[in-house]
Amino acid sequence: MLIVQNTEHFRIETPTILTIGTFDGVHLGHQKILSRLKELKEKHGLKTVVLTFEPHPRKVLFPDQKDLKIITIIDEKLYLLEKYGVDVTVVYPFNKTFAQLDVKDYLEDILLKQLNVKHLVIGYDHRFGKDRLGDITTLKEHAAKYQFTIEEISKQDIDSIAISSTNIRKAIEAGEIEKANAFLGHPFFLKAKVVKGKQLGRTIGFPTANLQTEGTDKLIPKIGVYFVEVFVDDVKYFGMLNVGINPTTDNDNKIKIEVNIFDLDMDLYNKTITLNFIKWLRDEEKFNTLNDLIAQLHIDKDNCLALIK
Repeated sequence: MLIVQNTEHFRIETPTILTIGTFDGVHLGHQKILSRLKELKEKHGLKTVVLTFEPHPRKVLFPDQKDLKIITIIDEKLYLLEKYGVDVTVVYPFNKTFAQLDVKDYLEDILLKQLNVKHLVIGYDHRFGKDRLGDITTLKEHAAKYQFTIEEISKQDIDSIAISSTNIRKAIEAGEIEKANAFLGHPFFLKAKVVKGKQLGRTIGFPTANLQTEGTDKLIPKIGVYFVEVFVDDVKYFGMLNVGINPTTDNDNKIKIEVNIFDLDMDLYNKTITLNFIKWLRDEEKFNTLNDLIAQLHIDKDNCLALIK
């Protein structure tokens, strides 16, 4: 997949099949649109293009809303778009200048001159341009003039799946990982760098990799213990992961992410690994003694091993 992030002088010379959106999570609703792009590609033989934005438009349009966390940060989103067969993804910088772009300029300068749209596939609720005045009706009014076709993914089609990025975020924040994964059509995942920790885990028989996530906007699931898949150098392992403050052993009240990876004996420091969240196991607890914690960790591991089987 070709990724275009320097958009200033970029232009696609041949006609394209285009869709537009933030695509946070690249969930089943998004995948429905991407599947339609692939169908049109088979019919017309043109490249498929996704126009997406960075940062998330809500970060610019509503800067006072500090609580928005992203299901898939940009690198994760690009990975998924490639996985689902997109030929070209154009990451347009979303800023105040872009948000004030006139509808006519948006259509002529970006969709036509830069992206050379021939077939546009768009969700029923797509809005664009200054004050978000452009919508599906605007696009239909200009399609004939600018010689492109437009196909609307209807409200009924999208709502029949009952999916939105907002609902997925809520499920992840509630620890409802299986529900979120069902809506996503793939596991919720994060990429993280392994960093030095207190190294307490190895002294009690459960060595953990301490994780530092990429960026501050990434959505972190509810505090608790999870069964996870772990990818190290593209090799899959299983493990159990804790999101929390480690109340039995720590007193700094800082949220940490640690994973105990089964059947792996390797120096992971400074490696970036990928974690797929599969199932929420339990709340984080404060135990009276270290032995009580160790006993619970054995139970957690047994539960994970049963899930693997």
